[in-house]
Amino acid sequence: MQLQPINRSEEEQIKVIIKYWIRLSNIKLGWINDFDKLIVNYVMFYSFMYLFIYTVFMLDTFRPSSKLIKTFYGHIDSVWSIDHSIFDDDQYICSGSADKTVRVWNVETNQQIQLFNGHSSYVYCVKFSQYHYHSHHRQNVICSSSDDNTIRFWDIKDNRQLELFNQHTESVCGIEFSSFNGGQYLCSGSADKTICLWDVETSKSLHIFNGHDRAVQCVDISPLQSNNNKSNSIGVIGGNGYTICSGSYDYTIRIWDIETTKQLTVFKGHESYVKSVKYGTNELGMIGGTNIILSGSIDKSIRLWDIRSGKQIQMFNGHTRGINCVEYSPFVIKNSSGISNVICSGSTDNTIRFWDIRSNNNELHLIRGNEKDGEEVYCLTFISLKKKGKNNEQKVNDNYCVNLCYGSNDGSIYFWG
Repeated sequence: MQLQPINRSEEEQIKVIIKYWIRLSNIKLGWINDFDKLIVNYVMFYSFMYLFIYTVFMLDTFRPSSKLIKTFYGHIDSVWSIDHSIFDDDQYICSGSADKTVRVWNVETNQQIQLFNGHSSYVYCVKFSQYHYHSHHRQNVICSSSDDNTIRFWDIKDNRQLELFNQHTESVCGIEFSSFNGGQYLCSGSADKTICLWDVETSKSLHIFNGHDRAVQCVDISPLQSNNNKSNSIGVIGGNGYTICSGSYDYTIRIWDIETTKQLTVFKGHESYVKSVKYGTNELGMIGGTNIILSGSIDKSIRLWDIRSGKQIQMFNGHTRGINCVEYSPFVIKNSSGISNVICSGSTDNTIRFWDIRSNNNELHLIRGNEKDGEEVYCLTFISLKKKGKNNEQKVNDNYCVNLCYGSNDGSIYFWG
């Protein structure tokens, strides 16, 4: 489905700025050791993030005409996790499943292009590594966490395992790369009740955060601080104000300071396992921005929390079974002055629901999954695409489209748009 994005001109402005910044810098290899590499890495990383973050769409346009447009088949058990990335101008998703495999798919050709089967048990989470792509000569790498207690890195092109992290003593559930330093750092949550912070470059554990009473199901790292003038280098731990958010089977959500390694806040309110947590973003104009945490729980509720006050500020009810995933959508609602204020949740009740963060009224929109008996929604992500013109050239003034991609317990991956 083709939609008209809002304030799209900023994207073109950034491209021009980046182009002339590099040209005027006139950087020569070796002028300052690795300085040219540093600029290219960060320009590429922020440009990639910009393409998704700054493209928003009208929910009122998507709502009446959205439909199932394609399905990826291959997994033979539940799809627990999906991630999306752009490599060499091509769109890809990766998926992790209870069938113990990690798979890679080309979104445009609808083809599975790679399969990794090195895990010995369920794969709970998968993430593309932007750090490897921009810091290791465009190396396409996926990171996966598993019930086999390990985190593994996979080279897509060479079809091999690159690295193995095995410090956790029980299942590794959620993983997330850092927003700063180009994604050099990774945090992981485990059934061993800990969160581990890793340096991807050195493959070393930097710190283990303790405090949860039961398994840590999900983690997130606070978004990039565009107004932070300090170095974002980890150093001993460092982080300069960045935090980790974790959700647990102990029903709590906790905030951890990366620099001091101390626990800052404990949110209590959910009445069952917390399955998904997400930081808000300033770029999408979310109310409260990065000070807001979005969470979903097996207690059937979606909640918003304010880090500054340490309190719950909103709760959304409507699902009839547990929540497995939550996301900030790229949608805005009509007459909202361009502020993105729509969140999304996926549930075991086989529905995906959209909510206005300013109101706890009934959902704005509902997508019902495949009508097979026992179907459940386990994970979801939004993919922002730009329509290609002749000879596969990206059209500067063409329309964008947005797809909702979700994984189910039957092993299928569905696209709505």
